[in-house]
Amino acid sequence: MRTILTGNRILQPGGAVVSGSLIIEDGRIAALEPVRFGPGEVEGRHIDAGDRWVCPGLIDVHIHGAVGVDTMQAASPDGLEAMARFLAGRGVTAFLPTTMTAPAEDILRVLQALAGCTPKPGESEVLGVHVEGPYISPSRAGAQPPEWIRRPDPAEYAAWFETGAVRLMTVAPELPGALDLIRYGVQRGTQFALGHSEASPEQVRAAVEAGANQATHTFNAMPGLHHREPGILGAVLTDDRVFAQTIADGAHLHPIIVDLITRLKGTRGTLLVTDAMQAAGLPDGDYHLGSEPVFVRGGIARNARGALASSTLTLDQAVKNVVAFTGLSFERVAPMASETPARSLGLFPRKGALLPGSDADIVVFNEDLAVERVILRGEVLES
Repeated sequence: MRTILTGNRILQPGGAVVSGSLIIEDGRIAALEPVRFGPGEVEGRHIDAGDRWVCPGLIDVHIHGAVGVDTMQAASPDGLEAMARFLAGRGVTAFLPTTMTAPAEDILRVLQALAGCTPKPGESEVLGVHVEGPYISPSRAGAQPPEWIRRPDPAEYAAWFETGAVRLMTVAPELPGALDLIRYGVQRGTQFALGHSEASPEQVRAAVEAGANQATHTFNAMPGLHHREPGILGAVLTDDRVFAQTIADGAHLHPIIVDLITRLKGTRGTLLVTDAMQAAGLPDGDYHLGSEPVFVRGGIARNARGALASSTLTLDQAVKNVVAFTGLSFERVAPMASETPARSLGLFPRKGALLPGSDADIVVFNEDLAVERVILRGEVLES
């Protein structure tokens, strides 16, 4: 069925805004016409967005769970169904369920379960899995279980890549064997993020030259910026080849730091993520992040050691927060949660764009920057 979506604020790559009509057919955007067609002028279902914001669907590349679902407990694609439906309702049309540091067989089980995952109607699309850990620095474990942290082992990770499900992996580049791992994964279509790390600028540069292209939750689980020892942060913030994952919940990063990242990295380099866990969309209480108990109080998730343990943030709220934290316009911030993640995964412009040939994943925000309508793969999500 053809759908015609008209509006005065259709977001284009780079933050450009146009007025016109999106013609949607067979799950793709067939055309973007510079005129606003009225009912009856073009055959199909008509939706008039008026002055609301029409944007590419949001993409979360770092999310552990939501509404009671935890990625590490997903024994099948159906295990993510509630999470995928919840995310779709919040404008997230695609995501990477994210694992925790764990025994090799536990990570392999999740990857095998989610390999080739196909979304059902009304569900956000799983683009692959983000493997966070276990190849990270023990001194920067954060909420990752320290007992399972280890060095990269080809005999172990080869089986993970054989599943075809590894889309993104977080690794500390200073570990012995890390560069070999990055080269191995890049050859198989995997992207790499640098995080939970004590790396020097030189080690970061070597990892980027090997193929790494982003930083995991920038500032978190890495040393602070020092004027004589810039470390991983200095390298990430000044290298235009690196996307900076940013958790804009006001807890992981002070609003001034969010503003700093966006000033240094810009729309093309600031990559909004939630790092959310199973309490997202639920009230305060006691939960789990993988096998770790997590306590959510006032919307802030911490483990028994008192460390921040993921978040309860949603990506639509992250966009709204960044607008408030930085004073940037919506059209400059929204791409950080759609176009930029698509670019970071090598999926732009099929994802993260409203262009002819792009997937028809669309979210409409109202004047209060709340999600008002979602289109998933060309199908209108009915509220």
